[in-house]
Amino acid sequence: MSAGASPSDDIRTAGGRRPGQPIRARPVAAVEAGFRALARLREAPALHPHGLTCTAEVEVVADRSGPWRVPWLDARGHHTAMVRLSRAAGLPRRVPDGLGLAVRVPDADGPDHTLDLLLTSSGRGRFTRHLPLPRADVLRGPYSSLLPYRVADRRCLLAAFPRRAGRGPVPGDPAGVADALAAGPLVFDLCAEGGDRTWRRFAVLTVRDVLPLGQEETLDFDIYRRSVRAFAPGGALAATRRAAYRGSRAGRRAP
Repeated sequence: MSAGASPSDDIRTAGGRRPGQPIRARPVAAVEAGFRALARLREAPALHPHGLTCTAEVEVVADRSGPWRVPWLDARGHHTAMVRLSRAAGLPRRVPDGLGLAVRVPDADGPDHTLDLLLTSSGRGRFTRHLPLPRADVLRGPYSSLLPYRVADRRCLLAAFPRRAGRGPVPGDPAGVADALAAGPLVFDLCAEGGDRTWRRFAVLTVRDVLPLGQEETLDFDIYRRSVRAFAPGGALAATRRAAYRGSRAGRRAP
């Protein structure tokens, strides 16, 4: 033991950790630092830096499968909402990119109980619904939570399926989305997986008008800080995703 060191300084595990130090502490801290640096560089969210924030409505609907045992889903009705449609990497317009659909429902489960949902363009299949899928067209395919939610006592994915209704392609860049909304609202069916992995609709999302917000005014979406009773993200990668959200927020606010 070196001079001036305490006995505890030399007590380490084989992996170099001090007793009681979380195994994932350093990787999670690295994720937070990386997202903070990227957000500071972009002066926007670390991921999905380019997008449009829009007014929207969420209509909670019933189906023939019975109650959800989730308070906000079993109380049918309309909610005002905000939506952000974005591109993950900010690639040129004609290049497929990961498309994001972020939804905020203020007071979804009563006053001060806001719900955030973050969905990403994905495949339709049993396995590809867990994977991000780059696309150029907002209405080309579904958006998925990628990782499971806890809905009542079940673990299941969430998804949004666009209604094309005869519309042509909608480029995923802000200008393309704005042009599409000028011609009429964009409509999505919000669904959760059923027990047999088929989709069960719980709401209809209607995206209407572009809000005059600059990129620096983009909302901070966080599915962990804004979830509601019996309807919350599961624990898979929770620590890593929380760190990414913290880092992105901190980077945007840095001078």
